[in-house]
Amino acid sequence: MKLLFDENLSPKLPNRLSDLFPNSLHVRDVRMQATIDPIVWDYAKDNDLMIVSKDADMHDLSLALGNPPKVIWLRLGNCSTSQVEHVLRRNFEAIESFYEDESLSLLALS
Repeated sequence: MKLLFDENLSPKLPNRLSDLFPNSLHVRDVRMQATIDPIVWDYAKDNDLMIVSKDADMHDLSLALGNPPKVIWLRLGNCSTSQVEHVLRRNFEAIESFYEDESLSLLALS
């Protein structure tokens, strides 16, 4: 399970979560900061990555296009990197089940 963290999340998250989600990336790692969502979407799709975002636009793309890629939509408002990390760690089993279920496209976490 590899994640692609959207620009609205800290670039520190791939490293901080590498024990659970090895080889995950932030859009900055692949020089896609300030890139429009459809290009990020295609990159995630082509590279077997699940997108993690706080952006409602990714939610909308997921509903319109289905998967792949899958989207983990964080409904957290303003929060720290530690809070985002905690939510992803706390929901690891749900994320794993979501990843394995081919019929699902969107997982909302708060």
